[in-house]
Amino acid sequence: MRVPNSVVLPVGTHVDCCREEEVEEKRRDIMAKVAAMLAERKSNLAHFINNLEGSEEPEFYVDQWERLKEMESCSLTILDLVAVNCTDHRDIKKLEATILQHVKNEELFPEVVRVLPPVYRQVEAAIVDIVQSEEMTDHGMMDLQYLLSKLSQCEQLANLGRELLQDILRYLHRIGLVVWYEEIKHLESTVFLQPTFLITMFKLLVRYRLAQQLESIS
Repeated sequence: MRVPNSVVLPVGTHVDCCREEEVEEKRRDIMAKVAAMLAERKSNLAHFINNLEGSEEPEFYVDQWERLKEMESCSLTILDLVAVNCTDHRDIKKLEATILQHVKNEELFPEVVRVLPPVYRQVEAAIVDIVQSEEMTDHGMMDLQYLLSKLSQCEQLANLGRELLQDILRYLHRIGLVVWYEEIKHLESTVFLQPTFLITMFKLLVRYRLAQQLESIS
């Protein structure tokens, strides 16, 4: 909701735990709730903006008003939910094909036809080599400055600067090759070269019925 022109593809899992008619019923219910959530968000933003504009001293709330107007201008496209059975490889391939089909839609992603400079591909290939090297730790975390020094050892990347690397990391973050939380102060200098490690860690921390499981321990 805070990313300009963002596109969201809802994915429903555990289809194998539902009857066929339940899947369609849940799909309709989820999409209806999403539509209601977006409508409520739009209404709330308009309400807050009107309150600021109608205040006795609106000049004191210019910053808040600008942030709200910026949020109001962020369009959000919600695609039809895709229901998958994660235990069936065919469903995973179907999800992959659906994602690729949407990504290639120039109406949804007008930048899909943009040609990237060769250095983007060179940095991407170099990072893949680093991840596959024996010295790479299991967690795959690397200091941003250290990553720059490692990449600069490659002949074609000898002149790679920090600012350009950050631009490239934003792109690689968007396509999912790496994870870089530049907006979080404590993590802005850390690059996660193996995003799957984060998934594994979250699976350990965020669990279904976690509270009940903890309460059951004597």
